[in-house]
Amino acid sequence: MSRHSRLARRAHRLVEDLTGRSGRRLLSLLGDQLTHTADGAELVERLASGEVTPAAAHERIRDIEHRGDDARATLIEELSQVLATPVDPEDLFRVSRCIDDVLDNLRDFVREVDLYQPDELAFAVEPIRTLREGLTGFSTGLGSLDGARRGDPEATLPARRAANGLRRQYQEGLAELFRRPVDPEALKRRELLRRLDVIGLRLGEAAAFADALLKRNH
Repeated sequence: MSRHSRLARRAHRLVEDLTGRSGRRLLSLLGDQLTHTADGAELVERLASGEVTPAAAHERIRDIEHRGDDARATLIEELSQVLATPVDPEDLFRVSRCIDDVLDNLRDFVREVDLYQPDELAFAVEPIRTLREGLTGFSTGLGSLDGARRGDPEATLPARRAANGLRRQYQEGLAELFRRPVDPEALKRRELLRRLDVIGLRLGEAAAFADALLKRNH
């Protein structure tokens, strides 16, 4: 690339940055990452419902994780080149990292199911549905994180509610386990419930960072 071309590219990027288009571009890339995370949650629901075997889910989740990693890498690369943006890059980085953690823990859940081979996963269906609702709401609210205009203060509410719901479902699941005899199946369920709780915690962190971004730009 010639020096003239590089200067023209930088000038074009600066115009995008100053007019707010860079913020929309970054949020679109974050949306791509969130889409892959939602794909992972859908796969886990199918696994918990018995529609797919643990071995098949294990293979599939690795592909989803790779696509999520690629989407995050693209976002991070764009963040490193942005000169000025109405969307706080550090906040966006934190949201992206937490979304990545959600997908990583979904991968670990599938891996642990394949390793532990529990008798059933019906206990995981409702928590995963709660997660999917939160991710859907989060995706819908991404438009409100566009720093080029005033954001919706309630944009992160579905994700925050889902995170709280996952914590409650974890506690209720644990309480039910405590009323049962301790056996290998109970131990397997406890570990898998804990993984679901961690997923909820990471979703809550993503919502908290997104909320902070909103408040800075409100």
